[in-house]
Amino acid sequence: MLPAAGKRTPALYRELRRLIEAGTLPAGGKLPTSRDLAARLAIARGSVVAAFEMLIAEGYAVARPGAGTFVADRVPTVRQAAAPATIDDAAVRMPLPGTLGVAMADARTLSLFRTLLNRHLARPGPEHFHYGDPRGGAALRQALAAYLRQARGVRCTAQSIVLTSGTQQGLDLVARSLFAPGERVMIEDPCYPSARAAFIGNGLAVSGVPVDGEGADIARAVPEARAVYVTPSHQFPLGVTMSMRRRLALIDWARETGGWIIEDDYDSEFRYAGPPLAAMQGMDDSSRVIYLGTFSKVLFPGLRLGYAVLPEPLLERIVALRARSDRSPPTLAEAALTDLIREGHFAAHLRRARRQAQSARDGLLEGLHMAPGLAATVPDQGLHLVAGVPESVPDTLAVDIARKAGLGVRALSAMAVTQPPRQGLVIGFSGFAPEVLRDAASRFSAALARL
Repeated sequence: MLPAAGKRTPALYRELRRLIEAGTLPAGGKLPTSRDLAARLAIARGSVVAAFEMLIAEGYAVARPGAGTFVADRVPTVRQAAAPATIDDAAVRMPLPGTLGVAMADARTLSLFRTLLNRHLARPGPEHFHYGDPRGGAALRQALAAYLRQARGVRCTAQSIVLTSGTQQGLDLVARSLFAPGERVMIEDPCYPSARAAFIGNGLAVSGVPVDGEGADIARAVPEARAVYVTPSHQFPLGVTMSMRRRLALIDWARETGGWIIEDDYDSEFRYAGPPLAAMQGMDDSSRVIYLGTFSKVLFPGLRLGYAVLPEPLLERIVALRARSDRSPPTLAEAALTDLIREGHFAAHLRRARRQAQSARDGLLEGLHMAPGLAATVPDQGLHLVAGVPESVPDTLAVDIARKAGLGVRALSAMAVTQPPRQGLVIGFSGFAPEVLRDAASRFSAALARL
């Protein structure tokens, strides 16, 4: 059966191909004539002829002059026993207020970005018409190096930067380039689950490093570890800042053991009290820190641009892997982003984004404070907060209650590595209006109070 609406030729082609692959139309069998099939389906004969020609061109059918059109003798078949893989609807539906990883849509920035894109589309340079540098365009790397030196205290040049599609690709490139399967890396406990997934997915063994009020405690490191992944400026998920003595101890560990530090600086631009904290990479004089950042939080994930600042000994192998995996970053987005930074629009966007995020944070807190036992501290940095739950309510149960109330939260206990799981809720406040967050949090607070 064909769908009621839509173009007839591709619809008929897809249906005939499906029947052939399923074996319903057997190999070597004759297809109905184009005239007969057009009459039965009440469509134009030309649509049937065009569909037959598509099948013939792809080897699913053969035309025999004077005899008709037949299914080819050898065609691919689809096994019917195995159900097709499905994607969880939760991964594609619109996120609930409070969901992590949602960026703020700033109308002024989007208008500027559209203007900059149009500028480069109107007068496209030759770099858009051939495969570029796997490190990314030199202009953006130069602009980014200047920004990172000034804003984050990072030791870098354009030559030490590799542009990525985001932090996750940076982690994957590092894991695949530096370590052999079975080698051990350490990760903060509780952890950023996607980082753990990147390491485990590349066959690495993962151990947890306990996190307290000073951040990750490298004194608890396992001897055979090759690297440690940390979020020192704003630990995910707990939100603590790594103390200076812990930072120095971690750098000493890397220098003495030959290990690597992977510093994920995912949301350092969002600091609401005092100046931004300097990156740990800028304190390292032994070139043992790999620094990762992204534009997904500060602009929007759809841009698909991040970066890695790499020690010189690692550059060649990571650039070679980048070239093999996806050649180079998108040059058109690079060009617009370069202009956004160089012309001062990016700095102005950051100021607006901080104000929006702070208002959203306050709206979320206002709604959460209505429930007894739901303790939430006011974070002075980042785009999420951690709320404690009443002792009688497991955080996994609280997650279900929150979702039914229209608030997207994650269980802190699910982010444990090896330490006993802590109870709590991780809630984002980026990308949603303050009143939307307040209302969703109020509904959740009321539902929790009824328990």
